[in-house]
Amino acid sequence: MTQGAVQTPGKRSRAVSAKKQAILKAALETFSQFGIHGTRLEQVAELSGVSKTNLLYYYPSKEALYVAVLQQILDIWLAPLKAFREELAPLVAIKEYIRLKLEVSRDFPQASKLFCMEMLQGAPLLQAELTGDLKQLIDDKSAIIAGWVASGKLAPIDPQHLIFMIWASTQHYADFASQVEAVTGKTLQDEAFFQSAVDNVQRLIIEGIRLR
Repeated sequence: MTQGAVQTPGKRSRAVSAKKQAILKAALETFSQFGIHGTRLEQVAELSGVSKTNLLYYYPSKEALYVAVLQQILDIWLAPLKAFREELAPLVAIKEYIRLKLEVSRDFPQASKLFCMEMLQGAPLLQAELTGDLKQLIDDKSAIIAGWVASGKLAPIDPQHLIFMIWASTQHYADFASQVEAVTGKTLQDEAFFQSAVDNVQRLIIEGIRLR
């Protein structure tokens, strides 16, 4: 009995975590397809296999659920930038960052699309995160790039514009996946096409920042 009592909280915690992840996954699917205004909590509850009452126990409103999904997306989206390290050779670090960003576009296309939708709407529910943790992270990584430029390891570039350029070129493959597929007949799920995208985006950006 004692052993069972000790295990119960852990099992309960795992069950709660699994249920919340199921809700977030279903919410991402519906929000990325219909947006926040076109999504009903009943849809999310049915897709995640929980009751609406149970869903509201964890996320008390549609807006709270939407923000939770966006925060999870932001964690996924920023993970490659957090891995960007000063001790790496500049071109190696930037090439790896490009690869990781394209992997995010390949592996989390719904997340990228929903994040794009939120930005197009002016990010009304994500401003605190954008002006807080995101800005601080960009400032920190921009300082690393500026240091490389100052020490003569990179061509003179504005760090923020470099980061924006990488975001634009890598996220395009997720946010405009239908357009990419219509033009090429391929998606990032095609291994050869993915590698071609990595090679070409890396080459275009690296050649623009390499010292001459």
